[in-house]
Amino acid sequence: MDLKTLSSQIENFDAAPPFDQWHPPFCGDIDMTIKADGSWWYMGSPIGREKLVKLFANVLLRDGDDYYLKTPAELVRIQVEDAPYVITQWQQHHTDNGDVIEVSTNLGHKVLLGETHPLSFDDSNPENPRLYVDIHRGLKALVHRNVYYQWIALGQQQVIDDQTHLMLFSGGAAFSLGQC
Repeated sequence: MDLKTLSSQIENFDAAPPFDQWHPPFCGDIDMTIKADGSWWYMGSPIGREKLVKLFANVLLRDGDDYYLKTPAELVRIQVEDAPYVITQWQQHHTDNGDVIEVSTNLGHKVLLGETHPLSFDDSNPENPRLYVDIHRGLKALVHRNVYYQWIALGQQQVIDDQTHLMLFSGGAAFSLGQC
């Protein structure tokens, strides 16, 4: 299978493909990688057309530790170095029920940070802790370092289990940005 064939299969999909109705055969791995910076690569070269990347992202899903592009005709596995999306922008909205943070990914997905789209903290590598936001279909977005530093300015210290954390509040939920 090549990029042109896959692209033609997904050109007319809407924002929410009916994955549960599709039962295509697994057609193997393709040489496509989503790099840690959120860029998409095919056969060792970056995919420069944003519209094409958005088409592929529309049929991207995760099953366990594997990532797939799923169409009615084919299911192919791709590689993802970290997370398939990157949170590059955010804005805070003041509502009658409290503040809520809206985040945007490098591909234009927008979600409100809260219980439905939580923030998680991964400190498995203490030298490089990372924050992620659940976007949809089991897919996460890495919080870009610039956004993280901006959120630190909003953070409030709170003691949890005898540890002081820097907390971010959004949509009635509290999220740790890490220990102080």
